[in-house]
Amino acid sequence: MTRNILPVLALLVGTLFLFLGNGLQGLLLPMRGTNEGYTTTVLGLLGTSWAAGFVLGCLLAPQVVRRVGHVRAFSGFISVLAINALVTGILVDDIWWVALRAITGFATAGTSMIIESWLNERATNKSRGMIFSLYIGITLIGSVGGQLVVPFADVMTPILFMVCGIFYCVAMLPTTLSTAASPQPLNTVKLDLPALFRNSPVSFMGILLVGIANGAFGTLGPVFGAAAGFEQGTIAVMMSVAIMSGALMQLPAGRMSDRMDRRYVLAGLSCVAALSGLLFFVLTPFDVVWLLVLVGIYGAAANALYPIAVAHANDFASPEDFVKVSGGLLLLYGVGTIIGPTLGGPIMSAFGPYALFGVTAMAHILITAYAIIRSRLRAPVPASDRDAFTTTGPMATPESLSLSPRAAPLPEGDSSEEQYPRAAI
Repeated sequence: MTRNILPVLALLVGTLFLFLGNGLQGLLLPMRGTNEGYTTTVLGLLGTSWAAGFVLGCLLAPQVVRRVGHVRAFSGFISVLAINALVTGILVDDIWWVALRAITGFATAGTSMIIESWLNERATNKSRGMIFSLYIGITLIGSVGGQLVVPFADVMTPILFMVCGIFYCVAMLPTTLSTAASPQPLNTVKLDLPALFRNSPVSFMGILLVGIANGAFGTLGPVFGAAAGFEQGTIAVMMSVAIMSGALMQLPAGRMSDRMDRRYVLAGLSCVAALSGLLFFVLTPFDVVWLLVLVGIYGAAANALYPIAVAHANDFASPEDFVKVSGGLLLLYGVGTIIGPTLGGPIMSAFGPYALFGVTAMAHILITAYAIIRSRLRAPVPASDRDAFTTTGPMATPESLSLSPRAAPLPEGDSSEEQYPRAAI
């Protein structure tokens, strides 16, 4: 294990700081914007513009890397992230924030793709499963850790924006100081909507709707917390509980989907997420304990849907098509995260902060209904013929899919250890 981790340890440390910055900025902006009096429509556009920039980054960043090289491109992308974090703390203006957020999304996709391509270069068939799990775990820890920094400073001061810039600058060091040879060219994945739908209608519609629900909650959850009167620290804990409960639910939900029709698992989890959202909307809980309990239930159900939908799609695809199918679904999820905050902001403006959970509940009700309907129209893949469930993170990039144990095996004798035996990251 140590032998497999040491060559990529510095790069994983850089990844941690990248996602610390992402997590901090993603929570800080809507909280500061709420205190500045920005409308929920504008705050929703912060998430919409970031997701749009991220999707464009997945499509266009490989061209930038091919033009200037991995190290220069990474330095450029991470510099943009740091500059944007600092500028948003200086230039407090809603229109500028929306524009800068799109640039941040683009640069985040670029940095993530370069890190993932470097991990791919160092992985072998024996080690890539471990590296993939470590990578997913580090992104989770970084996102939650960044959010939990918020209670330690006043969001109305520039301090947290400066901390965010520091995180990004530290993330730059491992790659820019690396002596490793540049990785292979980045993957590009085309969004073939008709082919994705033909492969698995449930996964197509499910991932789009999951993107809408998760995009709405991920962007507007802090806005809901502030508008409902919760304290700054409570909001940070609330968002972290949603992520962590979803992470803890991955394995049991995945194992369940390996043993029964995955569409029933999707329908059941979506039903739980819808019910918890409706309880939020109807009961409007203000007690912190009830808030965290309901958020924990919601996060556990809602955040376990994406990897099960991907697994269901890959049950109907050949192993060599894993990257193509999963990459297309990944970008489709990004389209959903563009739609979610765009819908959620105006609805919250019209009906109040708890209406956010009305939006998520409607998306989850549609998933439940469609999964049940489709289970009557198409037989499931026999359990013996399915791939074993593997956690897949949403809003990663197509590069990360090559690390997944589901992807086609690397050619024998073509590992990066043999190509670059002296390279170290």
